Amino acid sequence: MSHEKSVDGLNPAPGNSIVVGHDGSDGADYALATALGLADELQVAVVIVLVRAWSLSTAPRPPDWEFGYVSSFDEYAAAVYEELVQDARITLDKYPMVPISYRAVHSSAAKSLIDISRNARMLVVGSRGHGGLAGMLLGSVSDQCVRHAACPVLVVRPRS
Repeated sequence: MSHEKSVDGLNPAPGNSIVVGHDGSDGADYALATALGLADELQVAVVIVLVRAWSLSTAPRPPDWEFGYVSSFDEYAAAVYEELVQDARITLDKYPMVPISYRAVHSSAAKSLIDISRNARMLVVGSRGHGGLAGMLLGSVSDQCVRHAACPVLVVRPRS
């Protein structure tokens, strides 16, 4: 399995990629599993570009954080990246032949997914993540992606 940390930020993913939004939720895990399953079953040469958007208020605390200590932006970015890798590990281990790259970007979720997926084969998102109101069939991020993404968008919902 290829793991690549991207410093591309909001630059478009390669044309042979499936971009997957991942916020750490069960819906995001299901979206990731769906994208990996598609890539594996179709035996297409795709790169899964796993994206987590973040802000200082949503970022996990860096490992060396202490009360009264102000962590640097880079320390927060590294903590978000590590959390993304850890959150996705169990799902990724089931598909060892699919290349993966990661992007933890300091931007809004919808904007980052739309910008990064511009040249992608497909964008895969969950129907609801950490945000949104309970009971909504389509969350605000997935709704924005469906409306504005330049590539096909697959919105997945786990079966109840």
